[in-house]
Amino acid sequence: MDDLDHKILQLLAENARMPVKDIAQQVNLTSPAVSSRIHRLEQEGVIGGYTVVLRHPDAPARVEALISVLVDAATRASFLSMIEQEPQVLQCFRVTGSYNFIIKVSCTDIDALEHLLTKMQKMGSTNTQIILNTQLDRSLALDD
Repeated sequence: MDDLDHKILQLLAENARMPVKDIAQQVNLTSPAVSSRIHRLEQEGVIGGYTVVLRHPDAPARVEALISVLVDAATRASFLSMIEQEPQVLQCFRVTGSYNFIIKVSCTDIDALEHLLTKMQKMGSTNTQIILNTQLDRSLALDD
């Protein structure tokens, strides 16, 4: 990756919907050259996808939590299968330490969180932290 790739990635990180012609103007390349670079970066896995972050001001408040889970090796596959089926599960991290997974969830209310915890506790021990608010939320930054 060269400096132009870094600049293109920075522009896309700021606005993934930025038109190619606007990117091309900012990096002093033609639109086809920028499209080719973006395509290459996607193929190489540097660009892993594009997303929309949904925030609706009138949406009811949700309960978000981080659930640390300890499951033994014999239960691991069925645990992972179970959480893949749960739409409240946003992310699952395999981690080191006292627990082997940390699960980020977003539930409609505390009862839904309790129901999900009960399912997880049938497969291993848990420790839950309810997220009160987000103090910092940023995506991966490119090295300068």
